[in-house]
Amino acid sequence: MSLPQPPKPAKLIIGLFTHDQELASTIAPLLVEQFGPLDMVSPWFPFDFTDYYEKEMGSPLFRRLLVFKSLIQQDTLADIKLATNAVESQFTLNGCRRINIDPGYLLLERLVLATGKNYAHRIYIGGNIYADLTLIFHNNDFQPLPWTYPDYAHDAIRNFLMMVRKKYKMDVKDVDDATL
Repeated sequence: MSLPQPPKPAKLIIGLFTHDQELASTIAPLLVEQFGPLDMVSPWFPFDFTDYYEKEMGSPLFRRLLVFKSLIQQDTLADIKLATNAVESQFTLNGCRRINIDPGYLLLERLVLATGKNYAHRIYIGGNIYADLTLIFHNNDFQPLPWTYPDYAHDAIRNFLMMVRKKYKMDVKDVDDATL
């Protein structure tokens, strides 16, 4: 019989992609206001894996990851996604999104993103939101899965996430030490 164990707190990561990098500079402080100070910010990564979003958002598109200092409880991800959806909708123009905001969390063993879209590999977590297992940590690296979004499968983002994982490992040790 497996005995229930309390889940570890997770590192909140919010991905932004947009054509308008200046808009992201306007939105980041709103996210900081809601979720606390930033711990790390990635460089801008080219988002050139698909043209699916270009009609709505323009081109070229770029992705940036915001990593927050405070650890979160894993079961808050649906509420965080609903909050980021509200921020995203504040900046629509003529019914089109100008920025896409994707929250998720990182643990030592995986990266999970939140989405409003169901699919076979996604698990419902409440509030009409699903959890997408995006990357798993195996063989000392984050490994993409068959459904992983191409930008998250790219080496540059996975290398950045390895730095986030190192920081998270220290953060969670501090939490463990504080509870002893």
